[in-house]
Amino acid sequence: MSFLRRPPFPARSALVLLALFSSLSVQAQWQWMDSTGRKVFSDTAPPASVPEKSILKRPGAAPVAAASPAAATDAAKPEPAKADAQLEARKKEAENAEAAKKKAEADRLAKARAEVCTRAQQNRAALQSGQRIATVNAQGEREFMSDDRRASELRRLEGIIRTDCAPAAQ
Repeated sequence: MSFLRRPPFPARSALVLLALFSSLSVQAQWQWMDSTGRKVFSDTAPPASVPEKSILKRPGAAPVAAASPAAATDAAKPEPAKADAQLEARKKEAENAEAAKKKAEADRLAKARAEVCTRAQQNRAALQSGQRIATVNAQGEREFMSDDRRASELRRLEGIIRTDCAPAAQ
């Protein structure tokens, strides 16, 4: 079984060297631009004199800034945030929806007031016509409205007409 043999010594040493070099590249995890504009690679953090915007790569993180100093200064410029525009759009949409909801409620109340007004005016006209009006009592018997009850019902309807038939306060 020749395929189960160990590789010769030079092949093993190449594998060891490859592992050694790959581990060295893993250790150099910091990358930054120095004051002269050169890239610096190190396994230790940059000195405190290096500004935050010049740090290009941190340990275990993706690159944080552009590779050139010009691009780093461009990255430092504030960009108009798309999130702010989207937030403003959603806020305006919510305000429009709230205004539409209030208008629909006001329209519904105005329609209800108009219906109450119409019914009150019709009932007042019937009471003022002089015709005898009959109602059904709790026992299911038919009763005719007395003059006193007619007068109190007219007063009640006049109050309803004053409140519901007047123009609504805005």
